[in-house]
Amino acid sequence: MASENLDPLATTSLENRLRGLVLASNPPSDARTSSDQSPRTSRRRPNQAERRQLSSQLSVPFDPRPHYQQAHRDVRYNPQHFDHSHYRHPPQTANSSLQQEGNTRTYFHQRSLYDPGSSQPNRRHGPTSGDVASQAEFLGALCYRVVSQSEIDVAEIGEKETFRRHIEAICRHVISIHDPQQQIPAESVELKCFGSLSSGFATKASDMDLGLLSPLSMPQLDAADSPIPRLLEKAFLDAGLGARLLPRARVPIIKLCQRPSEPLLQSLIAERQKWERGEKNCGQDLADDEHETASPVRGVQASNHTGFDADPSSHTEAQDENGEEGSYQLQQGADSSLLSYYALAKRVLRRAGGRDVTISNHHEFTDSDWSILDGVCEAFVHGLSDPLLQESLAKYPSLSFQPIRSLPNHRSLLGVYTQIEGEQLVQRWENWSAKEVLQSFQAQTDQALATWNRIQSTSTIGVDPVSFNRELQLALEKIKLIPSFQLLLLEQGQHEDLAQYYARAKVILFNLRRASGGSSDAVQQLFVRQYVSGTAQKDLRIMLSKMVDNYNGQVDFEIVSLWHKGLHMSRRLEKGIKQEKLSDSQAANAKEYISLLQSSPCKILTGPADYKFVIPVPPEAVELVMSVRELHRLITVSSQPRDKFRDPLEFPTTGAGVQCDINFSAHLALHNTALLRCYSFTDSRVRPMVLFVKHWAKIRGINSGYRGTLSSYGYVLMVLHYLVNVAKPFVCPNLQQLAPPPPPNPSMAEVEATICCRGCNVRFWRDEHQIMHLAAANQLNGNGESIGHLLRGFFEYYAHNGIMSTGLAKGFDWGRDVLSLRTQGGLLTKQEKHWTGAKTVLEQQGGNAASTRQADQTPSRDKPSKKGAEVKEVRHRYLFAIEDPFELDHNVARTVTHHGIVSIRDEFRRAWRIIRNVQGGRSQEELLQNAKDAHEEVMDPFLKLMDDIHGPVRTWITKDRGRGTG
Repeated sequence: MASENLDPLATTSLENRLRGLVLASNPPSDARTSSDQSPRTSRRRPNQAERRQLSSQLSVPFDPRPHYQQAHRDVRYNPQHFDHSHYRHPPQTANSSLQQEGNTRTYFHQRSLYDPGSSQPNRRHGPTSGDVASQAEFLGALCYRVVSQSEIDVAEIGEKETFRRHIEAICRHVISIHDPQQQIPAESVELKCFGSLSSGFATKASDMDLGLLSPLSMPQLDAADSPIPRLLEKAFLDAGLGARLLPRARVPIIKLCQRPSEPLLQSLIAERQKWERGEKNCGQDLADDEHETASPVRGVQASNHTGFDADPSSHTEAQDENGEEGSYQLQQGADSSLLSYYALAKRVLRRAGGRDVTISNHHEFTDSDWSILDGVCEAFVHGLSDPLLQESLAKYPSLSFQPIRSLPNHRSLLGVYTQIEGEQLVQRWENWSAKEVLQSFQAQTDQALATWNRIQSTSTIGVDPVSFNRELQLALEKIKLIPSFQLLLLEQGQHEDLAQYYARAKVILFNLRRASGGSSDAVQQLFVRQYVSGTAQKDLRIMLSKMVDNYNGQVDFEIVSLWHKGLHMSRRLEKGIKQEKLSDSQAANAKEYISLLQSSPCKILTGPADYKFVIPVPPEAVELVMSVRELHRLITVSSQPRDKFRDPLEFPTTGAGVQCDINFSAHLALHNTALLRCYSFTDSRVRPMVLFVKHWAKIRGINSGYRGTLSSYGYVLMVLHYLVNVAKPFVCPNLQQLAPPPPPNPSMAEVEATICCRGCNVRFWRDEHQIMHLAAANQLNGNGESIGHLLRGFFEYYAHNGIMSTGLAKGFDWGRDVLSLRTQGGLLTKQEKHWTGAKTVLEQQGGNAASTRQADQTPSRDKPSKKGAEVKEVRHRYLFAIEDPFELDHNVARTVTHHGIVSIRDEFRRAWRIIRNVQGGRSQEELLQNAKDAHEEVMDPFLKLMDDIHGPVRTWITKDRGRGTG
């Protein structure tokens, strides 16, 4: 990238600002500075816990890391000349007496500090300098090994560049001949590399991100009506490349691979032909981080064919009757579950521009919000398929949807769903003839149902529907905790493993027996019948029912569960034989083993008062059973659902040559890449640290925006935030804060190149040569910590939000904070950004119509047509918030789901636990253990099922211990 031409005055000003930042970043020389010299963070009186901690700590914890003057470092990281000693033995330096300026949030008055390790027996007073040095040495050595093994080599970069030139030539040809009237010169079309390959943060086998620029094309390439993306997709397929357009991603992209297998290429061609025929829903478009389909707003019909959560038997409408605002119609299908119907109602609410009320947003609700929500709630009740359930619900004032004694009667959709679910459960209980057997729970049942009816009859629920929701949920949970109701609800989930179903059923049986004072034949018989009727697979349910009937229901539950397991194993083996997964000899063994499963069960003791039944393995069958155990990689017994993120057209990780994504709206991405590239030049430690964190996130399975976690770009911003704003002194200056003033009369080209792009401020200090020169002269920062120390601080910062062990910063507050790299101090609050709850935005689409010809009139975003504009429902989540450096309304972490944020935070806590327990440079656990391998260490479901049927191999017996049916 070209350097900026700065006049002498501007250069002097920049040097002065840098000098001030470096000096201000050095920590105080005396950790015990008197309180009147330190900024006060709070005047409140310490609480009891803080007073106890104050009395237990007579001296203030100090930063045990040695401070030193940063030694001269190479500007670019070079693994061939990697100085391993730099990781372990940082030199010493004198402290600066100047206090830090800028982010007062990360500087704390020296008083009693929280020690995250104080709860451990031998770590009461925090880590010693020796502990910290040992932990840093461990991380430094680990980082050296990881970076040396994962860094991309020159040959791979050359291969990717050759492929880029090849597809750039195809792009130029397609665009230049598409519309002869435009006369677009081929040379004006560019395919520019951005992302990790350009920023310097690429690893081996990194995909290549490419931005296609054609400034003379009209309409622009990223416009909804541009035919270019589809034309390029066809050209790539015709050239024998693997190509697939994902038009429903945040920005349209083409996924491309160099050498697709023949089956993959034919599948991609077939997918393209589906689009050409005008077939809807072709492809799964998994690059869309929400995977949501076209979504109408009020006035637009929505059927079950448009949603991933729709039930085939469900139908729902969200429409205005006679043009009246606030009137809705929903209808539950006859075979639709309540949960599926609720999911459809939530989608209708979002499409209508509404949202459900929660504890975090209720104070923001306007009359319009309540009008939409109340209308959908009322339609939700009126659309129930069960008329008796509707009649039962109508008697409650809370579901009248009319003001009660001049008080509002607002409702929450979740609360209405809870009421319907509870009332449905009560109806089932009242109609269950078998409940007479369970008299032991009558008093508990009567009390729980009375509480439920009292809450539903409340007439003031509309004043505070959120609190009413909590009361409803607590009351319903109390009902569900009654063993008799648990038995009523006993049913195997669609994707619930047999072992999980059995374990859950056994707990219920234990609770029933304990309440009935021991064994009861009537309870046992009822339980067995309920277990069998709750079996998910219809054929197994019918067979089990017949087997139980042969004993008039008087059969031990353990025997029934063994029958269930044996039948399940037999069906899976028969399926494997039918699908020709087994060789002839394996199939013969499987058939013989199925016959063995029909043997009489044998009772064995598993504890002082516990037992189970197994199918014994006679000596002559040991070899047979052992051979069947070898089939565990060929036969699937798990009932787990298909991975919803698995894309049948997804490119393989290896064997397909170079892979890349072509982006049609990469203007801001190119500026983002330039910013990250300049940050990589500010210090030689930046690049290896980023590579290590990316490797850690990938190997721990938390590095995929498609799967609800965080993208690599997000982790890069997390690292830079730490190095710019948390490390003391800072490692990297804030390049956006150091942006030089714009030239007096910039041309349009200069404005787009360095000042403003797509309405975003893209100014930052982007003079690469000047940055490298100052970094080589050791003039950009005063931080000389080893990479090991920096990594230790990084993981501690994100692991907890208490004061860090250095005493100089507070950990990241995941629930409150927004990472903002551009901001001085690096943090904003979600409240400031108005990122306090998930929001749904309707974005108009049009690039995936079945023809490249577009309609003359595009429906207005404010008033979509009755037929439905081509729009996409985009879900913005703020569970984790990272502000894009330029596109300030874009949350880089918007793809992070609830499960994703839990996984990410758990992994940071795990990493910090391992790091702080390092002793002598060794860890008790493997920090970089592959999460997939760890998951596979859990016993294979096939082998576990065989152990459940026969008992563990070591316990196989032939001696008869109570042969029979019990």
